[in-house]
Amino acid sequence: MIIRESYITIAWLILLIALLVIEIITVGLTSIWAAGGALAALVLNILGVPLMWQVVVFFAVTFVLLYFTRPLAVRFMNTHREKTNYEGIIGKTIRIAETVDNLSQTGMAVVNGQEWTVRAEKEGDILKPGTLAKVVNISGVKLIVREYEEE
Repeated sequence: MIIRESYITIAWLILLIALLVIEIITVGLTSIWAAGGALAALVLNILGVPLMWQVVVFFAVTFVLLYFTRPLAVRFMNTHREKTNYEGIIGKTIRIAETVDNLSQTGMAVVNGQEWTVRAEKEGDILKPGTLAKVVNISGVKLIVREYEEE
C-alpha cells in the first residue's frame, strides 16, 4: 500500500512539473491553472487523503482557477496591446482615388499616406473617385469598403 501511494505522489509531482514546464514554454496562461490543481492534489496525497478525492480536488481547483482568475489575468496581461497599422484602418472613412470595380479589378485609395488596393464589399457596387467609403475589413493587402452613409 505504501509503495502504491508513493507512486501516486510521484505521479502528481511529475504532472505538476510537466504542467509548469509547458507553461514556461508557452507563456500564454495555458496550463498554469491545471498546475494549481495538481499542486492541491499533491498536498492532499501527502496528507493521506484517498485518491478519489485527490482527483476530484484536482479538477475542482483547476476549474475554479480557470473560471475565476483567468479573465482577470488576461485583462492585466493584455493592457499594453497596441493596434497594428492595418487594424487602425478598419472603421475609418476614406476617399476613393480610383474607381472601385470588383469585376474590372480596379480601385485605389490613399490612407495615412499609403496607397491601398480597394475592393467593394458587395460585388456589384462601383465607387467613383472622390466618393467617401468606410473600411469594413482588410483581406490580404486590399481594403474592403462600403459606400459611406452618415449615421
